[in-house]
Amino acid sequence: MEMEASAAEGAAAAAARTLRWAGRAGHLGGVPRAAVIAAVGAVAKAYASLLNTTTVHNADALLRLVSSRPPGTPLLTVSNHMSTMDDPLMWGFKGFPTTDAKLQRWVLTAEDICFRNVFMSYIFRLGKIAQDDQPIRRLKWGTASLIVRAPVTPIVLPIVHSGFEKVMPEKSFFGRRPPVPLWNKEIHIIVGEPVEFDLPSLKQAARTVPQDSSFERKGWPSIMPDGLDEAAQRWLYQKISDKIQSVMETLRKRLLDLKQH
Repeated sequence: MEMEASAAEGAAAAAARTLRWAGRAGHLGGVPRAAVIAAVGAVAKAYASLLNTTTVHNADALLRLVSSRPPGTPLLTVSNHMSTMDDPLMWGFKGFPTTDAKLQRWVLTAEDICFRNVFMSYIFRLGKIAQDDQPIRRLKWGTASLIVRAPVTPIVLPIVHSGFEKVMPEKSFFGRRPPVPLWNKEIHIIVGEPVEFDLPSLKQAARTVPQDSSFERKGWPSIMPDGLDEAAQRWLYQKISDKIQSVMETLRKRLLDLKQH
C-alpha cells in the first residue's frame, strides 16, 4: 500500500509539473489567467481596503515603478513575512492595480505545497513566518541569487508591513489558524526607496576572497558564474543580503515610529 501511495503521489507531482503551459500568457487567450488574478485581486481588495484599515506610507515609490520604469528592467520587491496571507492581501491597498493581469507579480512558491495536484498546479500556474514584532531576521540567499543571476540588474524595492499577524494569527482558533482571514484590524505598510547594487564592483571584490577549504559544500552549486568560486559566491550573496536586511530593519523602525505618532 505504501508503494502504491508513493507511486500515486509521484504521478500527481509529475502531472502537476507538466502544466507549465498554463503559465503562458497566451493560454486560451489569457482569459483563465485574467480570471484567476481578478478573483484573487478582488479578495485582496476586499480585505485590505474594505474589511480592514490599511495605511500605506510612501506608496508612490511602488506605484511609480509598477506603472513605469525603464523598458526591460525587472522590479524585485522584498518584504517581511508575517502570516500565510500577507501575500497577496497586502497588495489590495487602494491604488495598487491588483486585478490587472498585465501588471501582476511573479512569486516563488514551494512545489510540495502549491503544486501537489493537477488542480492546484493549474491555479498557481495561472496566477502566481514570523509573527513577532522583532528585528528583521537574517535573509536567506535566494534574493541575492536572483539579483546576481538576472541578465539585467533588477530594481530592488524593500517593503515592511505589520498587522497581517492579526488578520491571520497562527493560534487564535482552537490553537490553529482561523478558517478565513479576520477583519476590523489595522494594517500598516511602508515602502522604501530602491536599493542600488554596483554588481561589477562587488563581483570584482568577491574574486579577492580566499577559498575556505574547510567549508563543507552541502549542496552548494558547482557552477562558477563570472568565474566566481564557492567562497566568492558566498561572500557576494552575504554582502547583498546584509545590505537588504539593514535597509529593511531601518524601515521597520521607521514604521514603528509612524505607528506611535
